[in-house]
Amino acid sequence: MSSASTPPEPDRAPPRPATEPDGRRVALQRATAGVREGLGRAGSFLSAPSGQAEPLLARAPKRWMRLLPLVVALGFVAALIPVTVQVLTNDYGVDGGLAGALGVAQAAPLLLAVSRPLAAWCIIIVADVLGAIVTLSAGDDRPAPWTAMIVVGYVVVCLLLSLRESRRTLLGIWLVTVVVSLVLGAFRDDGSQDSSVLLIVLSGVALLLGALLRERGEQQRRLVEQETISEAERARRTLLEERARIARELHDVVAHHMSVITVQADSAPYRLDGLPEAAREEFGSIATSARESLTEMRRLLAVLRSEDTPGERAPQPGLSRLPHLVEATVRAGIPIDLSRPELSVLTQLADVTPAVDLSAYRIVQEALSNVMRHAPGARTTITVSLDEEHLLILVVNGPPTGTPDTLEHSGTGHGLVGMRERVRLVGGTVDAGPLPDGGFRVAAQLPLTKKESGTA
Repeated sequence: MSSASTPPEPDRAPPRPATEPDGRRVALQRATAGVREGLGRAGSFLSAPSGQAEPLLARAPKRWMRLLPLVVALGFVAALIPVTVQVLTNDYGVDGGLAGALGVAQAAPLLLAVSRPLAAWCIIIVADVLGAIVTLSAGDDRPAPWTAMIVVGYVVVCLLLSLRESRRTLLGIWLVTVVVSLVLGAFRDDGSQDSSVLLIVLSGVALLLGALLRERGEQQRRLVEQETISEAERARRTLLEERARIARELHDVVAHHMSVITVQADSAPYRLDGLPEAAREEFGSIATSARESLTEMRRLLAVLRSEDTPGERAPQPGLSRLPHLVEATVRAGIPIDLSRPELSVLTQLADVTPAVDLSAYRIVQEALSNVMRHAPGARTTITVSLDEEHLLILVVNGPPTGTPDTLEHSGTGHGLVGMRERVRLVGGTVDAGPLPDGGFRVAAQLPLTKKESGTA
C-alpha cells in the first residue's frame, strides 16, 4: 500500500514563536528610550536651577553687596586655577594640557555656583574625581586622593550650596562626598597622605554651618514679615475702634436732633391752630418715624459698644469745656497757654455744628494726651481762632523736659489716627508733624457750617 511504502518524516524542532524577535526589539527600544529620558533629565537638571535662580545676595540694598559673592568666587577661581596647574605639573608629573583642563574644570564652576550651586557642584564633583584618579597614580608622600586645591574649591561650593538648598539635598550631597572619598581612598598607596577624611569633615562642617546661617536668616525674615503683618492689623484695628468710638459719641448728637423732631412733630397740632386733618396726620407720621429711628439708633449703639465699654451717661463735651480740660492738664504738670476768640467773636460759634464742636474738643484733648505721653513737661500753646468759613485749632508743644506721667489717661489713645478720622468726618483738614526744635505741631481746620463731603 502506498501508505506503508511512505517513509516516516524526521522529527522537526518546534518553530520559534513569531513574537520573540519582536519582543527583543521592543525591550531594546524601551531600554534606549529609558537611557534617553535619563540623559534628558540629567541635562535639564544641570541647565535649570533648583530653587531660586537669582544670584546670592541679589536683593541686597547696595550694589557692592550684590556684587560681593561674584567677586569672591572670581578671586577663588583666579587663585585656584594657576595653583592647580603648577602643583599637578611639578608635584604629580601631570601633562601641562591635562593639568590646565583639570584646573579650569575644578575651579571655574565656582562662578556658576553663585546662582546655580547644584549644577556647579555636579560639574565640580566629576572634575574632582577625574583629578583624584590622576593624583592616585603619582608617587608617595603626596596628598591623595584629594589635593589641597580640590579641598578648598569643594568647601567653597559646599558653602554656596548650603545657603540655597534644602536639608535633604545637602544630606545627599554629603553622603555622595563620603562614598566617593572612601572608594577613592581605598586605592591610595600606603605611603601617600590620606586627604579623604579631611574633605569629608570640612565639607560636612561647611554644609552644616551654611544651613544654620540660612535657616536663621529665614527665621528672621519670617519674624519681620509677621511683625509687619501684625503692625498692619494693629493699625487697622485701631482705625476701626476709633471709628466705632466716634459713632458712639455722635449717637448723642443725632439722638438730640431726633428728639427735637419728635417733640416738634407731637406738639405741632397743639401749637398751630387751624391745621387740617391731613397735616395733623403728617405730623403724627413724622413723630412716629422719629421714634422708630431713635429705637434703631439705640440698637446700633448696642452693637458698636464692646463688652468692656461702659455706657456713657455724661453729655458730649464741646469747646466750652476747653478751660476745664486745660486746667486738668496743667495740674498734671504740663504748662499750657490757651488763646481763644473774644466774646464778641464767640457768637459766631453758633454756626458750628455739634459734630464740629465735639471734634474740635476731641482734637485738642488728643493733642494734650500725646504731649503727656511723648513730651512730658513741654510748654504747650493752644490757639482757637475763626475766619469767615472755618474754625482753626493750633496746638504746639516744645521739647520734653520731664518724665512721662504714668497716671495719664485722657484722650482716646489713638493719637493722629483719631484726629484724622474726626476731621474727615466733618469735612475739615488736619496737619501734624514734628518741629525742628524737637517739639510737635497739630493744626486743624474745621468748617463752621456743615459740609457735605460725600464720604461715609
